[in-house]
Amino acid sequence: MSQSLVDDQAEAALGLGRPVGDGSPAEPGRPAGIRRVLRFLIRRPGLLLSAVVLMLVVLAAFWPDLFTSQDPLKGVPSQNFRGPSGSHWFGTDELGRDVFSRVVHGAQLSLKATLIAVLVAFVVGGLLGVVAGFVGRWVDDVLMRFVDVLLSIPALFLSLALVTALGYGTVKVAVAVGIASVASFARVARAEVLRVRQAVFVEASRSCGARWYSVLGRHVLPNAAGPVIVLATLDFGSSILAVSALSFLGYGAPPPAPEWGTLISDGRNYLANAWWLTALPGLAIAATVLAANRTARALDGEWARQR
Repeated sequence: MSQSLVDDQAEAALGLGRPVGDGSPAEPGRPAGIRRVLRFLIRRPGLLLSAVVLMLVVLAAFWPDLFTSQDPLKGVPSQNFRGPSGSHWFGTDELGRDVFSRVVHGAQLSLKATLIAVLVAFVVGGLLGVVAGFVGRWVDDVLMRFVDVLLSIPALFLSLALVTALGYGTVKVAVAVGIASVASFARVARAEVLRVRQAVFVEASRSCGARWYSVLGRHVLPNAAGPVIVLATLDFGSSILAVSALSFLGYGAPPPAPEWGTLISDGRNYLANAWWLTALPGLAIAATVLAANRTARALDGEWARQR
């Protein structure tokens, strides 16, 4: 073995080895972060496809004219029950309305209701969990018994009861679905607050004389928010299903609003001769839910392990 090779091995063992390549170290920062994200997505084609599906749904919800120029409410009776074709990708319904344009414009209503539901569950459930975990004592007992009552009722039944009391409409359906999901957010938020509250740095902050609101805002909330945010992404898919289920039952926006659940409900009477009226909107809902769940699963652990 040559002397130069021995010297190189000795320098490498001591951490003094020369850089490999052109001699210039890799520059950390945004390019390295972008390369890491791209590498993470390329190695997971299912996640990449899910991200594309979610991006298309968001674009359809906010800018539906990017995908179709047809009026979702205007029908041509002479073109009713036309199958999927180049002029009508998802076919037409019993009134001659383009089903693809109705699915695209329905994304706005369904996504709006889903976001409201997740926001209600995140805010109300997170607030209950933070108060129960941080205050403790009898406040914790009272709030957690209330959460146990919510957990004992199936979410869909609770949503049905709430929307019956609140009335029909997209926003009311979203609020009912959000309240039905409050219990899971409260449980997760309380568990995280209890974990962070017992950390050494929190005890050190208290021993230094920090106020309770300073401890809560600077230490507890930032370190306990991560799992609750991940739960919100996980709850996104189930909220889409719940909102669509209530719209299917007739509790959503009144006709002719093209909500996804309403589209499936309207098309079930024509399954024998127009399968596309139910199947294609159902596939849109299934693709969105699966994409949201796959993205949430990546955020839940895969990205942290990759880093």
